[in-house]
Amino acid sequence: MDSMLLRKAGSLARQAASAGQRRFLSIHEYQSVTLLNSYGIPTPKSIAAKTPQEAYDVAKNFGNDQLVIKAQVLAGGRGKGKFDSGFQGGVHMVGSPEQAQEYASKMIGSKLITKQTGAAGRICNAVMLAERRNPAHEYYVAVLNDRASQGVVLVASSQGGMNIEEVAAKDPDAIITTPVSFKNGLSKQEAISVAKKLGFKTEATQEQAADIFINLIKIFKEKDATQIEINPMAETDDGAVLCMDAKFGFDDNAEFRQQDIFALRDITQEEPSEVEAQKANLNFIKLDGSVGCLVNGAGLAMATMDVLALHGGNPANFLDVGGGATPETVKKAFEILLADPKVKSIFINIFGGIMRCDYIAEGVIKATKELSLNIPLVVRLKGTKEQEAKDMIKASGLKIIAFDGLDEAAERAVQLAA
Repeated sequence: MDSMLLRKAGSLARQAASAGQRRFLSIHEYQSVTLLNSYGIPTPKSIAAKTPQEAYDVAKNFGNDQLVIKAQVLAGGRGKGKFDSGFQGGVHMVGSPEQAQEYASKMIGSKLITKQTGAAGRICNAVMLAERRNPAHEYYVAVLNDRASQGVVLVASSQGGMNIEEVAAKDPDAIITTPVSFKNGLSKQEAISVAKKLGFKTEATQEQAADIFINLIKIFKEKDATQIEINPMAETDDGAVLCMDAKFGFDDNAEFRQQDIFALRDITQEEPSEVEAQKANLNFIKLDGSVGCLVNGAGLAMATMDVLALHGGNPANFLDVGGGATPETVKKAFEILLADPKVKSIFINIFGGIMRCDYIAEGVIKATKELSLNIPLVVRLKGTKEQEAKDMIKASGLKIIAFDGLDEAAERAVQLAA
């Protein structure tokens, strides 16, 4: 077997798993600023605008003609990004209301493409206007869950405003990691100690930084956050300590008790097919290949993707219909797969344990008839009600290619997608 294909197969499960992280709720910067301020954490004054006229009005009434305008898109690297209209940069200095209006008109309604968005980019529906504050020094601060200490950690560095991964690689000692008691939070003494290690010189700035650390830990716990990243936190030239930018992630499983936070979700920043799948309780992640996959069980779904790759194919998605799928759910899954023009064949791989194979077969037959399926369909069914399912497929008279073996089925699906 080609070693390149083996490496590619091995990476697909990781690709699906990492793609799944996108499901953790993120919120826009202007929403993050509001959340920070509600906990008494200082930021530059910031106001969002959703039209060029609003941007003009905000700038006119700001009381400060030295502003920054930032495209509100859920991705890093906005400053170096490029809009699909050709306009360069998602962050600009603004010197007048007219300039704010001009920049907003070039940003709002266009897609910003950065290193994190992929080639398609993400739509910009709003901009944020913030007062310009001059940093004398920039720091990096984050609150994260840490596997090593099995708890919450405060991560900080005196080298902020840059790629923290590069800092960690070049100078690991520049990263200060402080384990935090989830029950008790961060004490003032611990917070002051971190501020001193970071190099805050005066008692006043140490106090300000310490209060920010303590309140970030509070938000993390009280709002069920999965990450909080402040890059940069700055000491300004007039002696203030401010959070200049913020990135939040929240645990999807906490939606039932964090309804105010989840009301901020912006589905325009998400892959439409993933949003649709979520509504139908399907575990779906869009990928770039040509073989559409419909599988039950996350482990089997990953294995299916790897077997396709071993035969030289590329899965178009990760799709786990789960153990409680119905014929209607299967039909919805088909609709999502068929909406992707890249899909050239569909491979259904079902192991009937909790899931009954005849339910899947019923859904497949229904979808094939009602959706006028015109691309090849390969099916492998094993387990509970397997024979009944095979009989149903045979009696349907539809062009469904059935296999017993996973390897042969995957190979055929790849051939048909070529």
